[in-house]
Amino acid sequence: MGESGVGRLGRVIGELMGTLGTGQVITDRQRRRTYECDGLSAYRVVPGVVVLARTAADVVTTVRACARHGVPFVARGSGTGLSGGALPHAEGVLVVLSQLRAVREADVDNQRAVVEPGVINLQLTAATSPDGYYFAPDPSSQSVCSIGGNVAENSGGAHCLKYGFTTNHVTGLDLVTPGGEQVEIGGKAPDPPGYDLLGALVGSEGTLGVVTAATVRLTRLPQEVRTLLAAFRTMDDAGAATSAIIAAGVIPAAIEMMDALAIEAAEAAVHCGYPAGAGAVLVIELDGPAPDVAGEFDDVVRLCETAGAFEVRVAADDAERALIWKGRKSAFAAVGRISPDYIVQDGVIPRTALPQVLRQIAELGERAGVRVANVFHAGDGNLHPLVLFDGGVPGAVDRAEEVAGGILDLCLEHGGSITGEHGVGADKAKHMPRMFTPDDLDTMQAVRCAFDPEGIANPGKVFPTPRLCGERPGRHRGAHPLAESGVAEVF
Repeated sequence: MGESGVGRLGRVIGELMGTLGTGQVITDRQRRRTYECDGLSAYRVVPGVVVLARTAADVVTTVRACARHGVPFVARGSGTGLSGGALPHAEGVLVVLSQLRAVREADVDNQRAVVEPGVINLQLTAATSPDGYYFAPDPSSQSVCSIGGNVAENSGGAHCLKYGFTTNHVTGLDLVTPGGEQVEIGGKAPDPPGYDLLGALVGSEGTLGVVTAATVRLTRLPQEVRTLLAAFRTMDDAGAATSAIIAAGVIPAAIEMMDALAIEAAEAAVHCGYPAGAGAVLVIELDGPAPDVAGEFDDVVRLCETAGAFEVRVAADDAERALIWKGRKSAFAAVGRISPDYIVQDGVIPRTALPQVLRQIAELGERAGVRVANVFHAGDGNLHPLVLFDGGVPGAVDRAEEVAGGILDLCLEHGGSITGEHGVGADKAKHMPRMFTPDDLDTMQAVRCAFDPEGIANPGKVFPTPRLCGERPGRHRGAHPLAESGVAEVF
């Protein structure tokens, strides 16, 4: 009989205690509970042990110990993810990277920076803006989320419409493979030869190894930025304005939409002062050379008014711009002001399908007796419906989950995706067969096995079954995606 998972974990803990010391290896249960979930608090697992890595060498030491004993490991940054991607393993090691927070190099002449995974997204912009540059991907959590997590989830943000997702800004990675080997992939060059391994790694959600450094593009600060808030009576009108703007050949840096319920929450939380009586608002930002922005701005205002905007506000300075964005950036957390519990959903649809899908989402909520607040990246059709419920009411959780799943079905019916930027993680693994065929999933699993033949890197995430590498395709279906993740509690 082989050694139990607990026994193998004990051996790893003993080794790490000897090499890293008690200050970096947390075994106390109460302290470990600090890390039992990420931003998706519905799923919780107390990790078997927590390692606070201080250097890349600490990560190598930890992963090699796990590989020797066949112990699973999960990498964690700031823990702001919304798909359970950093959910720990009850008999595994949680490798916390938040102390690896150095900007190793800011090479503005070549528009590159080399950063450790714990660097906060906004920290990089703060470090490079005095030289006229910034890091373009900007998730709403950018003041707290880490770049390592952005790489793992291929995070986007409000400005991804014009500037793209994290994958468009990563040119190199230092990776610790699941076997504990240190490798460098890519670098500062814009297009290195060979297979696009960076494309596989960015967005792989920690299933292919642990990133210990990232080389990223820096973007020149625009000459001119203009931000406006357009208020509409209905979501249909706001959606029509969005489509008209893109159809006119204008690509704003951002087009964000919020419905009446999301506006109500933002007002309660941050008093952003959005127009009273609005059924929807668009936050639109234009940037670039001043003459271009001036022309595009006039077009955007005209198109919004033609679509039915009853008020258009233009930010006169940075303070007013910040206030307009404050309502949008705070929307997820603000919903806690109007509902004790909520599910943050994340799906994608073609932009032209916005009016129809939003109506169908409202119908889903009405049939289930569940309120849904909508706040999302309207420009590229990335929806973030917030499904509100009270966990203390019998059956409320089930109704909310039914609506959340129904929203993803709508996205797929309209040719979209089950996730735009939050990732699959533990939460959406069960939805993957709705979007991909068994052959598709087996092909993805083959890539994963090439990097991690022992299946110890963030197991139980992304894929709908915990099939081991080497098993015949299609022979192991139906297990719950969290079956081998050691989930202690699911609320």
